[in-house]
Amino acid sequence: MNRTGTFSKPLQHDEASVPHASFVRKQVDPETSKYFTEIANVIEGSEIDLEERAVICGNALEEARGKEVQLATDYIISHTLQTLLEGCSVEHLCGFLRNCQSNFSLIAMDRSGSHVVETALKALAMHLQDTDNQSLIEDTLTTISRMIVVNPVDIMWNCYGSHVIRSLLCLCGGVPLDPSGFHSTKSSTVLAERLNSRVSPQSNNDLKNLQQRFPELLEFLVSEMLSCARKDMAVLRVNQYGSLVLQTSLKLLARQEQLLLDIVPVILGCSSENANEGNLIENTVVQKLLPLMEKTAFSHLMEVILEVAPDSLYEELFVKVFRNSLFPLSSQQCGNFVVQALISHARTKDQMDLIWVDLGTKLKDLFEMGRSGVVASLVAACERLHSHENKCSQALAAAVCAMDESPRCIVPRILFLDKYFSSEDKSNCYWPDGVKMHVVGSLILQTIFRLPCEFIQSYITSITSLEDSQVLEASKDACGSRVIEAFLSSNASSKQKRKLVIKLRGHFGELSVHSLGSFTVDKCFDASSASLRETIVSELVPVQKDLLKTKQGPYLLRKLDVEGFAKRPDQWKLRQASKQSVLKEFYDAFGPPETKSSKNKSFVADANRKSQPDRMQEIRKEIDNSLVNVAPHFGNQFLAHQTSKKAKNSGRKRPRERTSRARDARGGGDLGNKKKKKHNRNG
Repeated sequence: MNRTGTFSKPLQHDEASVPHASFVRKQVDPETSKYFTEIANVIEGSEIDLEERAVICGNALEEARGKEVQLATDYIISHTLQTLLEGCSVEHLCGFLRNCQSNFSLIAMDRSGSHVVETALKALAMHLQDTDNQSLIEDTLTTISRMIVVNPVDIMWNCYGSHVIRSLLCLCGGVPLDPSGFHSTKSSTVLAERLNSRVSPQSNNDLKNLQQRFPELLEFLVSEMLSCARKDMAVLRVNQYGSLVLQTSLKLLARQEQLLLDIVPVILGCSSENANEGNLIENTVVQKLLPLMEKTAFSHLMEVILEVAPDSLYEELFVKVFRNSLFPLSSQQCGNFVVQALISHARTKDQMDLIWVDLGTKLKDLFEMGRSGVVASLVAACERLHSHENKCSQALAAAVCAMDESPRCIVPRILFLDKYFSSEDKSNCYWPDGVKMHVVGSLILQTIFRLPCEFIQSYITSITSLEDSQVLEASKDACGSRVIEAFLSSNASSKQKRKLVIKLRGHFGELSVHSLGSFTVDKCFDASSASLRETIVSELVPVQKDLLKTKQGPYLLRKLDVEGFAKRPDQWKLRQASKQSVLKEFYDAFGPPETKSSKNKSFVADANRKSQPDRMQEIRKEIDNSLVNVAPHFGNQFLAHQTSKKAKNSGRKRPRERTSRARDARGGGDLGNKKKKKHNRNG
């Protein structure tokens, strides 16, 4: 709404023409304005107990009856209304919303009124914690929904109304009404999910952990909105705000396959006549969809469709729309994100075969176009589905390393991806000074080191050939440190891992107090031999006080038992030997964990099921705790018993070092720590 009190045309992300009704707002009369000013002074300027506050707020809302539109759309009084709605009883809250029903659309599409409605919806969500209120709240939401579906289009493509509808949808779907949460996912979070750096949205999404509050009302609201908006769908799906409403609706219905099979064709512009599973997308519609991928709003919408689509619908979209078009789409600024989504949500090896035919030989071209995200998604999908893993590894190496060049340049060039492909003298581009390591390049290498070791020997040769100073620099970099840790957690041999660890000798103390290097020290310790572990701990002894001041320091001090080493090195060695002995006994009794991580990792993992490395980590912790608890009570008797067992088993080979799971403390990595930004469409 502009200063004259009429609705102006909202900013459009695309050139779609959107009609808008005008609305002239009535001024609030002076007496009413004075009353609400006095109410604001009472409830904001003094200490009032909750019961008295609820009574005052309820009485004030009674005075607002019949004047809801004028008050909610007034810039000053709307703030007072928000305070009243937060402090009143659920009965007065629902009464206010029901009184707004005839003018709900006008209030929702107003700059001030939309905030009033969203505050009311958030207050309803709080009252839902009391199950006695559920029936009253459901009746109120049903009343509002019935008013919205009469003419939903104006609200859907309005910049303020879009927020209101999405909040209402989330309330019905049981999702927190947090603007930084469900309906505004960070692009960095999406990227991390696609590249297997965190659990996929289909297993880790809040929707899987939340019970829908009002599933029938949600289904009614979405179905009726889309039914009424069918004739305007061509505009809605390329409109920034309309697209967001459609995306939220699809995410909330992610588990309802039949409903998705009904509504996705409607969103794509298909008719419902003669539609059946496997033939939902009409050929006439297919020809119109590819050009729309260049539109930002539609490309976001298509990404969500590919994420939530049932298998049969995904297969139909893949074959009819995307097959043989992946490379041209990848060259587009917006289309390449759709390709990333398509690859990341591929379901079968047959689909991966077709994707590989389109893109497998064009990795270098994609890098040169700046589409490293497409390459990263392809590498991750190959690893996830165990399809074309060896070919993918070789093709990636060939994209950055010529046949006549040494493989030692592979890892540095992927770490500095942009610098390498923008360099005129590529043959001499190895390890540039003062250049930040590439985020997507780091994620690609992390995925590569999850592949079977027989497929990645050139990468292992490359990373173990780094200079000592380069390994140290990488260990202090947000992207480089994760690559180092991924290698140390890989299936490479212990000898190859120790070759890299030795390059950091003399710098473990320095790294341990570094916010990123401390995680590398942890992984180095796990991958080291007994003598190398002793070296690492000895370098941490002088920095114990500094470690206590860091976030990761206390954990390192406990895990490595630095204080115990400083006081009694001999007993520390015996405890370390005891841990290894207990681990070996466990392996002998129950069998070792699966050594090929590629066999037990899944992109779509069960959030409630713990992986084998996770279970092994827990076992290690139990062993550590048992040793710490037993040693003070039994002292030398326990250690002597373990020593005698070691002597009896001296003829046996030492068990191979096991690596624990990747750190949880850093969550989604450097990507997840960035502040929320608008989705940047630069590939």
